[in-house]
Amino acid sequence: MRLDRWLWAARFFKSRSQAKEAIDAGHVRVDGQRAKPSREIGNGARLTVPRGFDVVDVVVTGLAERRGSASDAARLFVETQDSIARRESAATSRRLSGAAYIAPAGRPSKRDRRALARLKQGSRR
Repeated sequence: MRLDRWLWAARFFKSRSQAKEAIDAGHVRVDGQRAKPSREIGNGARLTVPRGFDVVDVVVTGLAERRGSASDAARLFVETQDSIARRESAATSRRLSGAAYIAPAGRPSKRDRRALARLKQGSRR
């Protein structure tokens, strides 16, 4: 089965053209090597695929000619344990880095808005 078609059927990308663009850009790897969208893959192939903020390593366990439901798509691959651990640690670090953010008390005052406008105009010049 073609790589771009499998990525679309497994719901890693919303369209085959998005899958093709990611493959052409070198974001998707098959067995550690760059691949073309037309590369044939089968059961047991190891893929590295971007997903949101993370990059996941999966092993192909099934093929599907058509795009099905999310539960059907989840049966087409198994994520490796290393990938799960790496993804969870990255999520934890993102969560903790966001904890340091202090949200403003409310809307900016007129004085604050003018200061922001001056700051933005000064950076353009």
